[in-house]
Formats: sequence, structure tokens, C-alpha cells
Amino acid sequence: MGDEAETVSAEAESASDAEGESAAGSVAGGIFLSRMFGLLRERAVAYFFGVGAHADVLQVAFKSPNLLQNLLGEGTISAAFIPIYSRLLDEDRPAAAGRFAGAIFGLLLAAAGGVALLGIAFAEPIVTVLAPGFLDDAARVAAGDLPFNRFDLAVRAVRLIFPMAGVLVLSAWALGVLNSHRQFFVPYVAPTLWNAAIIATLFGGGYVLAGTPGAPDALSSDALTQLLLVACVGAFGGGLLQFGVQLPFVVREMEGVSLSLSTRVEGVREALSAFGPVVASRGVAQLSAYLDLFLASWLAVGALSALRYAQLLYMLPISLFGMSVAASELPELSRLTQEKVAAFSARLRRSLRQIAFLTVPTVVGYLAFGVLLVGALFRTGQFQAASTWLVAIVLGGYSLGILATTFSRLLQNASYAIGDTTTPAWIAVLRVTVSTLVAVPAMFWLDTIALERVVGPLPGDALFLGALGLSLGATVGAWVEVAALRHWLRGPLPDARIPWGPVGRMVGIALVSLGPGAAAWGLLPSWHVLVVAPLVVAAYAAAYLGAAWGLGVGEIEAWTRRFFG
Repeated sequence: MGDEAETVSAEAESASDAEGESAAGSVAGGIFLSRMFGLLRERAVAYFFGVGAHADVLQVAFKSPNLLQNLLGEGTISAAFIPIYSRLLDEDRPAAAGRFAGAIFGLLLAAAGGVALLGIAFAEPIVTVLAPGFLDDAARVAAGDLPFNRFDLAVRAVRLIFPMAGVLVLSAWALGVLNSHRQFFVPYVAPTLWNAAIIATLFGGGYVLAGTPGAPDALSSDALTQLLLVACVGAFGGGLLQFGVQLPFVVREMEGVSLSLSTRVEGVREALSAFGPVVASRGVAQLSAYLDLFLASWLAVGALSALRYAQLLYMLPISLFGMSVAASELPELSRLTQEKVAAFSARLRRSLRQIAFLTVPTVVGYLAFGVLLVGALFRTGQFQAASTWLVAIVLGGYSLGILATTFSRLLQNASYAIGDTTTPAWIAVLRVTVSTLVAVPAMFWLDTIALERVVGPLPGDALFLGALGLSLGATVGAWVEVAALRHWLRGPLPDARIPWGPVGRMVGIALVSLGPGAAAWGLLPSWHVLVVAPLVVAAYAAAYLGAAWGLGVGEIEAWTRRFFG
């Protein structure tokens, strides 16, 4: 009987591993498509607005409602909703799970709607708090230093875009339901509709305003202002599409759902008790992003928009490789009992290795080929050589912290899975504090250094390196956070080590693999960047994957199963 029990347990664990790998592949596939559309969206933004005053305003407009989206969105749903909903499903109680999900939806709808209305009403003080550097724009416009008042335009944009965040919170609820039912692809690919809506409104609006499908040079400053507001309306419409496409799948999976605002429904009070610490944790993380916004508004024009473009590439591997594994592992980790600490720790170590396998070469590639990648993705229209170099340098600062951030996402989810939502919040406070202490002196010093002093004279408006200080501060804070999370987890999970040995081997393989990519770049210097960049990346990726396969690195097989079954 003992042997039979062990066999059944091993088979169950193997099935769980297979489900986790398949789920992570679905998440990564959905996120990949979504992020590709996100890159196309940012290329469209770069085409029309470049790195400058309009792009600075767009950064403030899109960041302003993110507080609502991130406090009540995917991260909070993952920590407070999914573990309880998954447990009810695992207990074969679909009716109770439906009542719980309906009550959480009702409460989220009320909270998101109320906050969205407040955002519209208080748009002016919101911009004042987020971007106080814009308050001096009236004097700068009068002096001829700026073409328009960024503060006034940002207020108008915030009022248009704030309701979008409320809709995206509901979309996160749908994601939580579908993830708990092990449906991952649809909720993670749904944001492609949001991105597509913004792209469509940008080019459609540009055509109407300029009378031509392209040529951003044909748009005056006033026309670009109108186009920016059109894009904000498109973002709200895209949010509705993102939520709407998930609803049929949610309805198909759920049984006995009944919408309510009741806190007496089973599981709701437990979820709300978890919401507090998680919201605090997410709030601290958001505080970091808003501090960047706040501080960058005092820097030279273009700093905010440079951060925007760099952060998109910074978040790409975090979303693809970190979130895909972390999101798919949370429901599985939540189903493990306290008696399975060894299995929990082993699963966590395996997931950390799998995250590192694709994150490490991305970091090395960003540092080596960043200017080439930024040029291929964004160099178009108003986004030219100076903008390319500035964004690539800022991306380099962020790149040094990507591995730490991806590890932190999984370690936070491990903490949530074992029932602790408070400790990650305090550690997030530490991260923000350290990041700010490093960033403030660095950014003001670097803002005195013109880009041309580093890369030589370039045409266009002068740009400065202040944004690099913010990215370096974020990197230092990320490494402090991952160290603190690992230190805390030694208590409940003594075997949940970070696999530094395998990570070091992956770094070595990535560094050696730079050779073929660098050779391809050197042989094709006069070709168009849209041709050179894919060839360089392909040579580098092929060398890394080939070397990993030849050396028997097991993670390559795991990712192959994730994507191809």
C-alpha cells in the first residue's frame, strides 16, 4: 500500500508539473502576443510624438490611472482572489466559488467606479502631485522654451483616460477566474485588443488631422495635441474590448455566479483581509513608479518619455518569463499543503531556474545590443538618433535589475501561497526607499550631462542623461528586494534557495553567445536597422539556445514543453 501511495503521489506531482509547464507556456504565449502589440503601440507613439513634450504628457496621462489598475488589478487579484477561489474549486464546490466570485466582482465594480469618478473630478490636483515640474510650463511657454503648456494638456488627458482603469480592473477579475480554471491564454492575450485600439485611433486620427496616412511632420503642435486626446479615447475603448472578449469564457467556466456587494459570502472577508496587505504592497510598488514620474518631471524635457520607452523593453522579459511562470505557478502552489514543504521548495527552485534561463540572455542582449534594438523598434518619424541613444542608455540601467525583478515576482507569489501577504509589503517599502535614496542624487547629477558628451554630436534638440539615474536607482532597489524576500523565506521554506550556480552558468553561456551576434552586426553595418536587428538577435539567440542544448541545460526542454507541448 505504501508503494502504491508513493506511485500515485509521484504521478499526481508529475501531472501537476506538466499542467504548470503547459500553463506557463499559455501565459507566455498570450503575453508575447500582447507585448508585441504593445511594442507596435509604442512604435506608433514614437512615430507621432518621438521623445519630447507631447510624449511626456502621454506618460503622465497613462500613469495617472495606473494606481487604480494596479492596486485592484492583476497583482491583488492573484494574491487575494485566486488562492481562495482555487481552493473552493479544488474542494468541488463550484456554487460557493461562483457566489464568492460574484461578490468580489460587485465590490470591485463599486470601488473602481467610485475611484474613476474621483479621478475625473480631481484631475488637476492629480497632475499637480504626479508631475509638479509641469507647473512651471506657463512661464516656459511665455519665454518660448516650450511649444505648449504640458500641465493643461495632461489634465485634459487624465480626465479622458481615467475611466479606462476601472474597466481594466474588471478585466483583471476575469483573468483571476480564468486562471483558477487553468485557462491562461485568453486573459493574457486580451490586452492585444487594448493596444490595437490605441494604434487604430492614432493612425486614424492622424489621417483625419493631416489628410495623409503618415507624415507626422505634417501635423502642427495643435494637431498633435488633438491626436494625443484621441489616443486617450481609444485607450478607453480598448479597455472595454479587453474585458468583453473574456466574458464568454468566464460565463462558460463559472456555475452559480450571483453578483452582490455582500461581505457575508463565504471567502469574501478572508479575501478582504488579504486585500489590505496586498494593496499596501502593490501601493508601495506603485509609489516607486509615481516617484519616478514625480522626479522625472523636474528633469529636462524628454526624460519622462525616455523612461516610457525604456520601461516597455524593461517589462518585456519580466512579463514574458517572470510573470508567465509566477502566474501559472500560483494556483498550483496554493493547492500544496503545509505538509508538502519539500515539494513546494523544489517547485520554487525549478521555477526560478526556468525564469533565469530566458531572462539572463535577455539582460546580456540588452546591454550589448540595446541601441540596435531600440533603433529597430522605435526609430521612425519623430524618433531619431538622439532619442535612440538616450532610451538605450536608460534601458541599460534598468537591465541590470531585470533578473532581480523577475525573481521577486515569483518569491512574492510563494509568500502569498503560504498565506503571508504582509511581509512582501514591508519589503516593497524597503525597495522603494533604497531606490529613491540612490536615484535622487544620481539623476540630478546626470541631468547636467548632455547626451552628446557621451555619444557625440547628434541632430535635434539637446537631451540629457537624468533618466539614467532613475533606472539605476530602480536596479539597486530590485536587488535589495530579492535579497530581503529570500532572507525571509528561509524561515518557512529553508530549502527555497536561489539557484546561483545555474544562473552563473547561464551568464557564461550568454556572454560567449554574443560573438555570433556581434559578428553579424559588424558584417552588416550599412543595412537598414530593421534588417540588421533581427539577424543579430537571431544569431545571438541561436548561439545561446544551441550552446544550452549542447551542454544539457535542462531548462531548454522545460520551455520547449511549455510552448510546444
